[in-house]
Amino acid sequence: MTADYSPPSNTDKTSVRDALLQKISSDSALPALGSSICQVIQLASSGDEAVRNLAHYVLSNAGLTQKMLRLTNTVFYRAASGGQVTTISKAIFLLGFDAVKTSALAMLLVDGMSGKHAQDVRAELSQALCASIVGRELARRSHFKDSEEAAVAALFKNMGRLLVASRDHPLYEEIATLMRTSGLSAARASLVCIGCSYEALAEGVLNEWQIPDSIVKALAPLPVGAVKVARSRPEWLQQVAAFSAAAAALIIEKRDPADDTASRLLLEQFGTALNLDQADMVALYKTVIAQSRALIALNGPEPLPEASQISIAQDSILPSDIMLHGEPDMDMVVETFYPSGKPMNARLRLLAGVKDVTEMISSGRCKTNELILLVLETLIHSLGFRFATLCVFDSRSGQCRARLSLGHCPPSVQPELVFSTANGRDLFGLALANDADLLISDAGATNIAALIPAWHRSLLPDARSFIVLPLLITGKPFGLVYADRIHTAPEGIPSEETALIKMLKGQVLAVLKPHH
Repeated sequence: MTADYSPPSNTDKTSVRDALLQKISSDSALPALGSSICQVIQLASSGDEAVRNLAHYVLSNAGLTQKMLRLTNTVFYRAASGGQVTTISKAIFLLGFDAVKTSALAMLLVDGMSGKHAQDVRAELSQALCASIVGRELARRSHFKDSEEAAVAALFKNMGRLLVASRDHPLYEEIATLMRTSGLSAARASLVCIGCSYEALAEGVLNEWQIPDSIVKALAPLPVGAVKVARSRPEWLQQVAAFSAAAAALIIEKRDPADDTASRLLLEQFGTALNLDQADMVALYKTVIAQSRALIALNGPEPLPEASQISIAQDSILPSDIMLHGEPDMDMVVETFYPSGKPMNARLRLLAGVKDVTEMISSGRCKTNELILLVLETLIHSLGFRFATLCVFDSRSGQCRARLSLGHCPPSVQPELVFSTANGRDLFGLALANDADLLISDAGATNIAALIPAWHRSLLPDARSFIVLPLLITGKPFGLVYADRIHTAPEGIPSEETALIKMLKGQVLAVLKPHH
């Protein structure tokens, strides 16, 4: 430490820390951010409901939906899809559940922290986003259960710095100045200026947000020196979080792992523990740069170096520009809608959905629930429905029960929709009995209103137009697909759109039959 620097007294530190905590606690935006982040983290990554819950969460936030689709349609990810992705269900299928989950967390963090002291906050956000990608890549190599949590821990590793940069920028600059003039680490300099380290500050806030303890503990600093192979999952998470943050800082500084002292020292410290050699580091940097530039480009922080700046064989270099180009994004196109909410380009959207479902089936790794969710989202996205659901028929009770739902499901039918079709005399019973697809444009029309069952008028009193697609397997009712709007749809559904809807129905039946 330089001789002319006088550390603040303990009383001063307490005052600084209390003032900082007051600024953080009085910021009305942070509790909402914490609640959103906690909700996404708690989404389980396995089980039949995992993809549906994640898709529902993303779709409930229009801004998050647009960013996720734009991310999926960057060149880096579009190579896997072969065309433009227009649904979140397809994005989850292509990118993977964990990638979409951590990307959603990163986008929420950017939205909650941006707008103040732009340059320094952008720099910290860039490092956080980049670190999360490093953590995700290391999780792919791990044998530990629920290893994807490493990407979340890495995302929050510099949360203390980010909080101070966005909520008390003069204090952030004071700590940064002390680091430059005295050579202190960020942990030591923050301790000198605040009376607690960045890590301790982050721990307090994340605990307040009710972030899982396993993630919070992973943010604790490691002992000095070479890191040994982890003997437990918590120890491994701590190692990955520390390595990811350090590697992200070097990547953003445009360091070349093949010819850089800092990268070599980082490899010496973590190489044995994380089973990395120089070739692994070079490949890791390259992959992280490509993925991070796509994510960072959407959120506006500092740009990353081109992948081609890393020393890798020429035949494996990724395209230098992974910004959006080619087909325009859906959110960039000026679109028009009927008063019902149905898009004018419904046929094109349905056609894209049929293509997406076909590709999912032909991939050989299609799960039934994932395909059904894609079909439901296609109906919502293409025809302007507020929600869509697959209901399964129970022949013993004569009841249909919602199995999968997507969209803005009315509170009256939550947590699940159950109704009877036993008498076979209403629209739903007749549809199942006759395998007839019903496309109702005005539920109030005299000839239709008389056939609407009491349960529908009770649970969905504001439904003004809807579709019913019965699903029969070997002549017996399996269930039906239902979707509705709160407006009438006098424009109807032309024959070309009807044919595409029937194709979607046929695709659902194709994946259901082997399991029936």
